[in-house]
Amino acid sequence: MLSRLGALLQEAVGAREPSIDLLEAFVEHWKGITNYYIESTDENTPAKKTDIPWRLKQMLDILVYEEKQQAAAGETGPCLEYLLQHKILETLCTLGKAEYPPGMRQQVLQFFSKVLAQVQHPLLHYLNVHRPVQKLLRLGGTVPGSLTEKEEVQFTTVLCSKIQQDPALLTYILEGKKTIGRKASREATAPLREAASVRDKDRPHIKAPDNGTCGAWASSAQLPAETEEPDGAIGESSLITTLIGLCKSKKGRVALKARENLLLLVSVASQAAATYLVQSSPCCPAIIEYLCQLYQSLPSSLDPADIAALEGISWRLPSAPSDEASFPGKEALAAFLGWFDYCDHLITEAHTVVSDALAKAVAEKLFVEILQPQLLHVSEQSVLMSTALLTVMLRQLRSPALLQEAVAFLLGMDQQPAAPEDSPRTLCAHLIRHCDHLSDEISIATLRLFEELLQKPHEHIVRSLILCHLEGRSYVARGSPEPESYEDTLDLEEDPYFTDSFLDSGFQPSVKPPPAPATNPDGKTAVTEIVNSFLCLVPEEAKTSAFLEETGYDTYVHDAYGLFQECSSRVTPWGWPLAPPPLDPHEPERPFFEGPFLQMLFDRMSRILEQVIGDLMQRIQRVPQFPGKLLLVRRQLMGQVPGEQLDHQTFLQGVVVLEEFCKELAAIAFVKFPPHGPRLHPSKPPEGHV
Repeated sequence: MLSRLGALLQEAVGAREPSIDLLEAFVEHWKGITNYYIESTDENTPAKKTDIPWRLKQMLDILVYEEKQQAAAGETGPCLEYLLQHKILETLCTLGKAEYPPGMRQQVLQFFSKVLAQVQHPLLHYLNVHRPVQKLLRLGGTVPGSLTEKEEVQFTTVLCSKIQQDPALLTYILEGKKTIGRKASREATAPLREAASVRDKDRPHIKAPDNGTCGAWASSAQLPAETEEPDGAIGESSLITTLIGLCKSKKGRVALKARENLLLLVSVASQAAATYLVQSSPCCPAIIEYLCQLYQSLPSSLDPADIAALEGISWRLPSAPSDEASFPGKEALAAFLGWFDYCDHLITEAHTVVSDALAKAVAEKLFVEILQPQLLHVSEQSVLMSTALLTVMLRQLRSPALLQEAVAFLLGMDQQPAAPEDSPRTLCAHLIRHCDHLSDEISIATLRLFEELLQKPHEHIVRSLILCHLEGRSYVARGSPEPESYEDTLDLEEDPYFTDSFLDSGFQPSVKPPPAPATNPDGKTAVTEIVNSFLCLVPEEAKTSAFLEETGYDTYVHDAYGLFQECSSRVTPWGWPLAPPPLDPHEPERPFFEGPFLQMLFDRMSRILEQVIGDLMQRIQRVPQFPGKLLLVRRQLMGQVPGEQLDHQTFLQGVVVLEEFCKELAAIAFVKFPPHGPRLHPSKPPEGHV
């Protein structure tokens, strides 16, 4: 009975004075750590095999328990005050830097992470927390493959989580000095001045921190809260430097987490923090420098076909898909495209100030300084590789700011129409010439580049390449009457099989056409005429699709309709007029020039017709058993029969491909027409007619 009463009294006493017991235990554990450095003589024992991790865990548990006990009163407990007043974190940071005992840095990083994560009281506003955090950041992220990468990324994750909760902390942490107001300064110093003065009698014989203080073994006097960091610490933006260093880690999970943390920072940044990131931190230069390094590390022997075929690369999964065929340089290519995708994502999510700066840096450092000389190089391999890489980058690009820079780089921002006699001074002019290069590989690669460019949702692309040459409507003879209906623009050429592709949009010919055949009110005759003009390009003797029970051009209608709808939705926000502007009869007539891009396309198409259709019937006569061989080649191309070498095989394949090409053109022409005539639904803009 008496023993039970004694236990109750002891519990009651403990309930009245729990903080004294907690503080004594906290100080005892800290002294246990400092005594290790006095008593230990073995410098090779790893930290994890000493009692240091256990004592740090006990100190953490005491801090968390004390805060829970003080939660109702809303006060700072004596143990936390002791940790701050005696600069324990600074001392631990010094021990971690010394790496004594071996692995101590890992233990310090874990302790910092857990204290910042589990103690709910705001700590980063205190100078004696902020300063060692900055010092600890400077210890990490600089050595690739560091043994503490996992702990470093956990530490930065906790910091980024705190910044996400209080974005104002970002500027404070980035600048590396005190930036909060005097109210916060008073809050930071008041608890320390009132804390119980507990001094350590023992002082270990190790080097003191760089700032001249000795942490827990120094006087309990605290530096003023307004004191700035030592020289060299201001403006280093250690958090950014550390994160970018960890982004390069070979450990996938470490790199991914670091990238997520950096993305979080640039997305929550305020105007002030964003301005600091751009003007006073290594953020943008370091990100773009790594992008350029990855590009320049690509092997020069990369096959453009392999570059074009590599898909599915994301910054979240930068390695190439394992199911794809391997080729030399695949991993380096995947690393570059993964980081480029990350830069594009950063530009999308970041504050506008950071976004614009990053986009301009990509354009200046990668596009202009590296890619442009390669695109204009005399070496065909250099031109091929750079063109293929630029095409893949355009395919991955999603951010409006970076798209704007890419368009300005490729096309310039001048919207004045070119003249036929203009020399190719701009990059765009050189690229258009590459589309008609002596090397078929360069021509095809550059055409793919323009194909990718034209699919981007940017009005200047279409306007610069095509519309600026058509807006003046100089293709229409002045004084000619306007057509009364869309169908009046048919039968424009002497050859009934040809129509101008841009005249399908409702533009008038330079010479008044002959009367069109009678049309039904629903406009079906107009559609039929145009569709047939493409289908009749290939003579009946050279067609084979009917022999395989295939239908005509309608096999392509579904895809063509999807493409048309996609184009229509893309151009709808641009507010194009529903009809071409009226002609000014008093304006002097000027020679019509379709522009270098359309001129190049028309020249290439005309040569296709000359090289295949021009002498097709004559060449057919020289191929023995032409119908049977042509049908066999079609089946080979469709994968229905195994391939075997035949005489005139290239010619036969060209005939089959030409037939399919004409069917595809017919399908595109068909889906561009509304079902009840182009003029009966004026509320629907003719975007797809470009």
